[in-house]
Amino acid sequence: MAIENILLTTTAITTFSGSRSLTNASGFFFENNDSLFIVTSRHVFIDEPSAHFPDRIEIELHIDHSNATRSVRYSIPLYQDKRALWLQGTDSAGAIDVAVIKIEPTALPKEAVYAAFTPKHLYDTLETIGIGTPMLIIGFPLGFHDTLHHLPVARHAINASSFALRFQGQGYFLTDARTHRGTSGAAVVMRADQLEGDLPWKLMGIHSSRMDVTRDTQIDEALGLNCAWFPDILLTLTR
Repeated sequence: MAIENILLTTTAITTFSGSRSLTNASGFFFENNDSLFIVTSRHVFIDEPSAHFPDRIEIELHIDHSNATRSVRYSIPLYQDKRALWLQGTDSAGAIDVAVIKIEPTALPKEAVYAAFTPKHLYDTLETIGIGTPMLIIGFPLGFHDTLHHLPVARHAINASSFALRFQGQGYFLTDARTHRGTSGAAVVMRADQLEGDLPWKLMGIHSSRMDVTRDTQIDEALGLNCAWFPDILLTLTR
């Protein structure tokens, strides 16, 4: 049975320092101007507060569209001659927790099977997305996934803040999905049946992290809200 293309947009990311495995995360493919990129959270590539300084990542690629059990791992260096090969986002409000790294399709295994979002998958009329619009976050929470078929899992979400306005003036909106470590960098998507092609989904955001407030942890539950960065930054990072 063929793999759903929306699942082929997403890849598991493992960060490494040399041969030492560090963390698990999520990422997805994005194409622009005939170039291919891996998109994830900036803190996957570097996070100074936690002393997280990987020098390479590994992604997992399917190699048979009709047999999901077949996959390979592919290593991508993060630096060359001490220069970062990835780009991170900033806007007028400051740093954005989004980063991309370019990969050459010709360098991938020739049997590699993947699907990529493009600029046409970005939502251009934010005002039409009402509060509570259903979305999915597709990724690898705590590294969990279908280990036989090497596929991610999806969490149901709604946009929990106004999609037409940047939450607190920052470049993100809120979702209410239940998320975990390892989901960082996951695509936030919405079904778009009117979109032509074999990937009828809109890319609504890039999941970053859970949001919380100062609270009494003995009596107050966590907010259960997350930050998702608006994906228009990808047009700048990949042009």
